[in-house]
Amino acid sequence: MRNHNTKNLTLFAITWPIFIEIMLHMLMGNADTLMLSQYSDNAVAAVGVSNQILSVVIVMFGFVAQGAAVLIAQNIGAEKNLTAGKVALNSLSMNLVFSLFLSLILYIWAKPILNMMDLPQELMDEGLSYMQIVGGLIFVQALIMTTGAILRSYGHTKDTMVVTIGMNILNVIGNYFVIFGPFGFPVLGVAGVAYSTAISRFIGFIALVLLLIKRTNGELQLKNLFRYEKKHVQSLLKIGIPSAGEQLSYNASQMVITYFVAQLGTIAITTKVYTQNIMMFIFLFSIAIGQGTQILIGHMIGAGKIEDAYTRALKSLRISIFISLAVAGIIYLVADPFLGIFTDNATIIESGSILLLMTIALEPGRAFNLVMISSLRAAGDVKFPVYIGIIVMWGVSVTFAWFFGIFLGLGLIGIWIGFIADEWLRGVLMLRRWKQREWVNMSFVDKQEANQEA
Repeated sequence: MRNHNTKNLTLFAITWPIFIEIMLHMLMGNADTLMLSQYSDNAVAAVGVSNQILSVVIVMFGFVAQGAAVLIAQNIGAEKNLTAGKVALNSLSMNLVFSLFLSLILYIWAKPILNMMDLPQELMDEGLSYMQIVGGLIFVQALIMTTGAILRSYGHTKDTMVVTIGMNILNVIGNYFVIFGPFGFPVLGVAGVAYSTAISRFIGFIALVLLLIKRTNGELQLKNLFRYEKKHVQSLLKIGIPSAGEQLSYNASQMVITYFVAQLGTIAITTKVYTQNIMMFIFLFSIAIGQGTQILIGHMIGAGKIEDAYTRALKSLRISIFISLAVAGIIYLVADPFLGIFTDNATIIESGSILLLMTIALEPGRAFNLVMISSLRAAGDVKFPVYIGIIVMWGVSVTFAWFFGIFLGLGLIGIWIGFIADEWLRGVLMLRRWKQREWVNMSFVDKQEANQEA
């Protein structure tokens, strides 16, 4: 049986490619925003609201990828490579079917969905065009997420990084042609950017599939693609649905908050989009550390190394908090030039700078969540983050955002107060849960079966 060399992986070795990959994914979204900002601020706002909806949909089919990541990591740690291969193929086929269904819904009901978001009518045409093209082909992103999660769980984080680099290059080149129209190429605006995004994703998916076949030679048997084993499907759903539920609740709450922001006008929507695009470069460190920690802890749990897993999570948390504070502070010091890249609107720059100052308080709390929730999930404790997430996101983040932002009239500052309170409260509760060690006996690996396969 082929033995994957994952036991000697360090957090740095497994995390830096994840960091680059996530940064490039964010750059792909920011490239759309930045290049569209040269086209019109209205186009930016329309795409921003559409992407808020699409992010919720991505989480909905992300539940399979989340479940696969944990199951595969634990099985590899237990040296159950054939089982890991079966789980990988089952997760791919499940997500294909489910995401095709969601793509159809987004294409057919794009306009009613945007109307529910109270999108201003002057933004509707561009928002609808983007939603139908990117949303209608969103199943490709589902397959990218699943394939990428499988490769990362096997420890091949550099592969997904390289593919993401290629996707970004293709996306930027495509955007350049459809926005600026060189060599007589027609200027297609938002629709062109949507096509560029969809095409680059499709090419990236093909590359990931080829790499997956190469890296797992002999362990992925195509006959298992639609041959579901009840225990694997149950485990995927048991991990994935609660894991996605936490993210789905977060993104749904963000949609409601975006609805509040839409009531403040197009300037407020655009400010939120630009500011959060910049904030992504702060918390991507915590996302990368969280994902790397999840892979390592999954391997440790599968191998029965409980104390190593416990210590690994706390070390990762300390690193993430320190980096978040440092980067948030640096970003604030150069806030005006950063915002000036996107717009020359003085109101947007002034408001965005204030929000980036508040982000210094927000990001350490987010680091708690991203690292500790990933650690709990890797250990099999997937329900607790969902329960707490639903209660706090809606009871604190949404409620505070409405109370301070709309009722008291503080606008975006009030919205950010809600964000800060939400992240810190959830983060402290997740850390407490980890230290209670409720997760110790929640592994999904069948030890008896592991010994037989080994």
